[in-house]
Amino acid sequence: MPEYVFNAPMLVAAIILILTFAGIFTEQMHGFERAKFAMAGAGAMLLVGHYMGFYSPEEAIRAIDWNVIFLLGCMMAIVAIMIPTGGFEHLAYKMAAMSRGRLYLLLVLLGTAVTLLSLLLDNVTTVVIFGPLIILIAQRLGVSPVPYLMAAALLSDTGGVATLVGDPPNLMIGSAAGIDFNTFLIHMGGLVFFAWLVIIVILRWLFKTELAAPVTGTFDETHQLKNPRIWYASLAIMAMMVVLFTLHETLGWEPWMISALGLTILLFIARHVELEHTMEHVEVPLLVFFISLFIMIGGVEKSHFLHWVGQFIQPLVEDNLLLATLALLWVSAVLSALIDNIPFTAAMIPILLGLEQHGANVTPLWWALAAGVGMGGNGTHVGSTANVFIVTISERLAKQTGNPDYAITPGVWARKGLPAMLVSLLACTVGFIGFFEFFSTPIR
Repeated sequence: MPEYVFNAPMLVAAIILILTFAGIFTEQMHGFERAKFAMAGAGAMLLVGHYMGFYSPEEAIRAIDWNVIFLLGCMMAIVAIMIPTGGFEHLAYKMAAMSRGRLYLLLVLLGTAVTLLSLLLDNVTTVVIFGPLIILIAQRLGVSPVPYLMAAALLSDTGGVATLVGDPPNLMIGSAAGIDFNTFLIHMGGLVFFAWLVIIVILRWLFKTELAAPVTGTFDETHQLKNPRIWYASLAIMAMMVVLFTLHETLGWEPWMISALGLTILLFIARHVELEHTMEHVEVPLLVFFISLFIMIGGVEKSHFLHWVGQFIQPLVEDNLLLATLALLWVSAVLSALIDNIPFTAAMIPILLGLEQHGANVTPLWWALAAGVGMGGNGTHVGSTANVFIVTISERLAKQTGNPDYAITPGVWARKGLPAMLVSLLACTVGFIGFFEFFSTPIR
């Protein structure tokens, strides 16, 4: 790698990056949405970069990864059509009836459903769907919802790591590194399954008191589908999309094209569903956040600041690739437990690309980054947006019922979530060490 000398564009880009990330990471303190800080950072980077001559508006547009934006937007719209059908409630009620009062079995069934759903949908959408349902089921059975709510958050974060479309950082990594759906699933699927198993096992120990509580209610009712035609059509379209995702490299299609095709077909099947109403449920602030982040990181990359940082990392990668892989796994996990994993992923991608351009084998680092930012979200109550949502609805329930034990406090999360994160990271560490040759084989 050529030696980069720190200069004025690097300094300005670094200052904008640090200030923007500081605003994003302290969102809960100042009350401003993170998208607003991302927009401010993108605007500042564009103006300063254009003035100083290292970043043009055309380069800013090219820096946006539209594959990520369109894929997320289309998947959000598909879910918005599926939710009113009552299908998710139907599934949850069936699992509650199947458990027959066996609380650990109920936790495993709900956790498995959340995990499977997280393979295709982002973890926030998954917990938004299942969180309220878990509370209803727990209240009907007369038990604490805390174990099931935490299992939903922990396992949605974990399950999303397995596929290219399961978590936004995966989309960013796959798009940047040229990783297709099948390659991502083959490499991360086994690792995630191992981590998922150890989390399921440790949850039984972590919540042994709650799971041994007597069940005072029964759950033998079923929830009728409100619109069976659209629900089953949605499932068929999702199945079709999974097949196309596995074939997208052969077909030459980008993943967003498949999600757009699925959405288009579903809109024609659900002919009475108004497109305007559907798009109201698309999380525009999240998409704006991504667009702004891509523009800002594009400017940082053009200033060569991240290349300058990368030259200090390259010796470790070249001297001991396994150690560098494990270090990135744990560092990215710890940072993702404390801060948002999306900006961290966005900042790491250009560094790894720079190392790759100068001959370093960064293949295992891609997998370590994906596993670290995904599993690391389990470490704290603010480690992922899914965690924040679960904590919020638990606090609301505690106020409504007057039972403070229903609130998932930072202390509760530290006692229950942090051990789950640590055992999942240990599982990933064992996987990387045992199969390092497999993970270090170049993707292309």
